[in-house]
Parts: sequence; C-alpha cells; structure tokens
Amino acid sequence: MKKLILIAFCSMNFIFIEGQKHEFLEPPKFNDADLSKQKSALDENAPAEILYKSLHFNIEYSTGNLIKTAFYRVKIYDKDKAEDWLNLEIPLYQNGSDHETVSRMKAFTYNLENGVSVATKVDKSSKYKSKESKNYSITKFAFPNVKNGSIIEYQYEVTSPFLFIIPEIMIESDTPSLYTEYVLDSPSNIAYNVNYTGFLNPKYREVDERTMFGMNYRTYRFAYENLKGFKTERFINNDKNYRTKISAELHSTNFREVKLYSSSWEQVKQRLYENEDFGGELKKTKLAKENMPANISGITDELEKANAVFNYVKNTFTWNKDRGIYVEDGIKKMLETKTGNAAEINLFLVMMLREAGIKADPLAISTVSNGLINIASPNVSNMNFVIAAIQTKDGFHLYDATSKQSSMDQLPPRDWNQFGILINKEKVQQLTMNNGKTSFTYLTAEAKINADGSISGDYSDRDTGTYAMFAKESYDDNADKYKKQYKENFSIDFTNIDSKVLETGDFESKMKFSSDNLIDKIGKKMIINPMLFLNKNSNEFDQTEARKYMIDFTSPFTRIKKIVLEIPEGYTIEEMPKNKKIVTDDKEIAYSYIAEQKGNKLEVISTTTVKSPTYVKEYYPAFKQIWGVASKQENQVISLVKK
Repeated sequence: MKKLILIAFCSMNFIFIEGQKHEFLEPPKFNDADLSKQKSALDENAPAEILYKSLHFNIEYSTGNLIKTAFYRVKIYDKDKAEDWLNLEIPLYQNGSDHETVSRMKAFTYNLENGVSVATKVDKSSKYKSKESKNYSITKFAFPNVKNGSIIEYQYEVTSPFLFIIPEIMIESDTPSLYTEYVLDSPSNIAYNVNYTGFLNPKYREVDERTMFGMNYRTYRFAYENLKGFKTERFINNDKNYRTKISAELHSTNFREVKLYSSSWEQVKQRLYENEDFGGELKKTKLAKENMPANISGITDELEKANAVFNYVKNTFTWNKDRGIYVEDGIKKMLETKTGNAAEINLFLVMMLREAGIKADPLAISTVSNGLINIASPNVSNMNFVIAAIQTKDGFHLYDATSKQSSMDQLPPRDWNQFGILINKEKVQQLTMNNGKTSFTYLTAEAKINADGSISGDYSDRDTGTYAMFAKESYDDNADKYKKQYKENFSIDFTNIDSKVLETGDFESKMKFSSDNLIDKIGKKMIINPMLFLNKNSNEFDQTEARKYMIDFTSPFTRIKKIVLEIPEGYTIEEMPKNKKIVTDDKEIAYSYIAEQKGNKLEVISTTTVKSPTYVKEYYPAFKQIWGVASKQENQVISLVKK
C-alpha cells in the first residue's frame, strides 16, 4: 500500500524543494495592530488582504468521514470593492440519503473603536440555507458592521461522507495573502492523487507518513507566504487554468485487498461503465430502438445519417441547463418529459447513433468555466459534461445536442476546452478539441446624413457559428440587458430592437438609430467619422508588461463592419479617407480598411480576420500592432463641404 501512495505522489515531486520545519494548523493570535493598517504592503490598491487562510482536510479512520475545516482572517481596506468577502457561502452536497453537514461555525467582525478592538459576532439569525439544485444547498450569512479597516474572521467544519473527491482549493486568488496553507491528512490505507497545478512553489511543505490518532497517516502540507493577488489578462477563456491550485481524488484503498479507483484513464473508464448512471444507461438499447425515426433507416450516407439522428435528438429534447457526466432522472424519464440534463440528452444521442449503425462513443469533457482536464492525473471530478463523438473514415466528428444552434463539429462555446476523454469500451483515448470553423460577425449600418447635421438609419448585428451561440446565451441570460448594451456601448439612441435566431442558426439584432452627436458643423462644413459609432476607439491589446498566457478567441473569426452613408444634397466630400491593408507574414492575422464613393453614397468596409482560435503568447506584439493600425484607420474623419 505504501508503494501505491508513493506512486500517487511522484508526479508532484519535481515542482518542490524541501522547506524549513514549519508549524501548520496553528492560527496566530489576533493582532490588534492589524486593525490600524491602512493598505496592503503586497498591493497598496487591494481592497482586501488575507491575513491568514487555512484549509484542512482530514479523513477520520474511525468514522470514514471527510472533515473539512476552514479558518479565514481577512482585512478589509475598501468594503465597496470587497463585496465578495462580506457574505460567506458554504456549499453542501447531498446524494440520496448521504449529505454533508456544517458545524462549529464562528464568525466575527472586528473594528477599532476609540483605540480598542471591538468584536461583533455574527448572529445565528443572519444565517440561512438555500436549495440551489437537486444535489447542492448553500449555507449563507452576512458579516455585520463592516467598515473600511475592519477585519472579518470565520471558521467552520464540514463533515462529509463523500471521500472520492477532495474539493479544489485555489491558492492564488484575486486577493493578496500574507499566509495560505493547505493540509490533507489521510490514513495510509486510503491513497489520493494530489493534483497540483500552477506556477507557485510553497515556502513550506511536508509530505510524509506519521502516526496520528493512533493510526498510520499520510500527510500533505503546503504553506505560502506573501502571495500577490492574481492578475488576469484579456483574451483568456478561464484564468483559473493559470492559477496555482490543489485538488485530490481517491486513487486506491487497501482494506484486506487493494482496490483501484483513479490509477489510470482505463480505470476511470471502467468506473464510468460500471456506474448505473452512465454505463448502466448506455445498456438500455431498447430505448433507442423504440424511438428511432422511421426515415433514418433509408439514409445510406454515414454522415447524413448521423446528422439526421442528431437533428432528431436536438430538436426533440430540451436541455434543463444541468451539467454533469451522470444522468439525474434517467433517459426513460427524459423520453417522457422531453427535458433532461446534459448526460441524459447526449448519452441518448450516443445510443441512437449506435442503433443507427454508426461508431459512436461518449466524450467526457470539462467545460471552459470548469477549467482544463489534468491529462497527467486521471480523475472523474475534473470532467463535468459529456458530448457525443463519432468515428468515420475521415476521422472524428463531435456533436452536442443540448444546443439548438449546434451542428456537427459546431459546438457551443462552453465545450471548446482543448481536450476530451473518449470513453470507448475497448480503449480510452484523449481527443484534442480544436474549433476550426470560422465565426463571422457582420456589423452593418445604412444611414442618411441630414442637412441639419443629424443622422439616422438602420443597424444590424449578425453573428454566425460559435459567436452566434455566445450572443444567444447572453440574450437568454437577460434579454433586456442584452438590448440595452447597444445604447450603453455606443451612446446612440437605438429603437425597435429585434433580436432572434435565424433559420440558419445565426443570431441577429436589427434596430433603428438616430443621433445629433456624430457630426460637427463648422461653417459650411460637416466633419464626421464615416465609421459612425463602429470605430475602434482603443487598442484592446494595450498590455504594457510582457504577455504571460495564451491568447484565446474560442473560434477563428472574421469581423466585417460595413457603413453606407448617404451624403446630403448639395454637399461633396473634401478628401476621401486613406485605405489600408496589413497582414502577418504567416497570413494568420489580417486587417483592411476600404472606403469608396459610389454616387451620392460613401461606403466604408473594415475587415478583421483571425484564422485560429488560440495563439501562443509570442503573437501578442503582432495583435498589438494590427489592432493599433485598425484603431488609427477607423478614427479618420472626413469633411463634407457645401458646394
């Protein structure tokens, strides 16, 4: 058993150096002097600072429970910008009759009053519990009497019967930290894969075996000092992928005999196929046979048949927004209600594809918001979604029937997260997921310039592919907010806004607009930027320090802005804007600005093309240069002179 545990840890050894002897799990006494601090020495602009943070996970040998103990002490410098710290939320998981419980909660707000430290205890009446989903509830409470300069302190203990997964802990947060520690204590006959990702090394670490509670335990202890708040960058799909974090998943147990859980991807696959809520559902082939549309059998072309099956599932069933790789109510229930979670819909799609004679398997993925799959450390907990993959003579094709706008290899934005694990019964394998389909954005304004200097016209905003799905998701989240963004972003009076999904799956918004502020009248001249409100007025690639992380657009894209201006009668253009084209040597990034006069109309078209969904950080200077050229071009003005 000792050998198994050492194997589970060996993948971590190379990133650490031996630290000094250090006492863990010893919160320092409250220091009144901390209440007088005016700003963080780590970041003088930080609205809050972690003075002490301790997360301790202990597997009780006597009960078999996981005990999660948290202790936080946080200094508040600017309460208006530190809202995340002013309300505590403790998520609790339940599955059937098994559930987590929280106890030993203590919470205080400390303030300096007349030179004396005064503590305000969080009243029990301020705590409440909310049901978030079938499996999760959240215990919440708010800190009272918080002011600039306050210190909040809280501790609690969660008892959990669920040993498979140790919750992921983010070592690097947005808030600077003077001290953060992570401790995992487990009996020696229960071994974990400890997943350590990120770039920071702990100042103190202990990984050894010791006698605790009269038993042999394996302990992992890491402590960090003076951590600055994590600074993100633009064009990153999830900065969680770059933060230092620690999680753990059950590797094996040794009670009379060794039992493996997550020792390899093959073992993970076996667990999934043995699970009634995954493999058990895939065995119910009768459900696929009974629900196969009659017209499918007559289709001979493999891809055409796969698309027909996919369209049937996509159009018949509605996703309830619940993610996960396991079914909740089961596929049979989904067939009755026409509604299901991601696993129910896409596992049924796999079953239907197989029934139609197509080689299909589930592809387990981690969505963008969930973070990257750690390929080097096999685990189930890192994956939170399942889609369908088919294998044909020309390779693999992917489907996700949870989105009405989706099609073959045109997945929702949340799915594109580099890797997926193909759960094939014979052989598990890693699939690289690369979004190769270009998304187009068409921004079109047709306007008339009036003699009094006002302007009015029609504007349309149409997205295709991945970006159409982005737009639809944003619209579904809050339609009113989505429509308000046009006025907020452009400071233009837009009316009659009509947003909808077109038959092609594109998402389009059409509207009327008018403005008295786009033209300056000086004597007999009208001065106007022909891009109207669509000019690029800043360079989004304006980072002064060196780029650290990859550049991510989710999809290759082409953005076309087209403006057609009707010049008022009796006016002429004094000088046309200068045209410009720029492209990188490898043709990956291109920009063009073309202005033409056609009779009494001026037509301006700017086109930005990016040919890949992601780029290494070394491309940053190229983007900075081209975006700078685009900003300069799109801020040209013209003069209309009265004849």
